[in-house]
Order: sequence, then C-alpha cells, then structure tokens
Amino acid sequence: MQIKGITFIGTRTPARGAMVTFLRDVLQLQPATGGDADFFALPDGSSFAVTEPWELDPAERTIGFLVDDVAAAASELHAAGILTDEVATSESQRYLHFRAPDGQLYELVENL
Repeated sequence: MQIKGITFIGTRTPARGAMVTFLRDVLQLQPATGGDADFFALPDGSSFAVTEPWELDPAERTIGFLVDDVAAAASELHAAGILTDEVATSESQRYLHFRAPDGQLYELVENL
C-alpha cells in the first residue's frame, strides 16, 4: 500500500456546534460538502471534519490517509492482522476505518 497524503483530519466531540462556529467564524475555514460530518476545506485540498461522538466510542481524533485502492489496502491491513470495518462509499469517496497498534482510529480514503 502506498499512502499518497492526508485527505482529512477529524474530531468527534459533544461540542460539535461550538466547533463548527469556531472553525467557520474564528479560523475562517470554508464549509464544504460532506456526509454525516461538517467538513471544512483547507487550502492544500485536505479538510477538517467535525462530528458527534459515536455511541460506543469516546470523543477522539481521526486521520484519513489517501490511497489509490481502499479494497487492496484493506487486504494488506488484514494480512498484517489489523481489523477494519467494511468499505463504505459516499458520492466522492470509498473509505474504511481501522485501529492501528497505538489504539487510535484511522481511515483509508480513496477518491472516486
């Protein structure tokens, strides 16, 4: 697998509304379209995402690594003993989540 860059960094927080206001009004980031999160476009083409905590997981950060083929990258993770969730698809990306040996949440993202 070859990581091509970081496509986004995100945070899950119970203060989602306050974060969105802060990012938009104080940091002056531009809102971008997204799925179940509020995305803000950054000048280098990456984005910052804000969403609410998942029921089973605490608030935390995540990083999305850009790859050419999420399915192939998932196979490599599985071969290395890393569990992933199923590949999901949005209008513009395919992606999956996994926890690395540090216990932190990461994503692999393929642009469509």
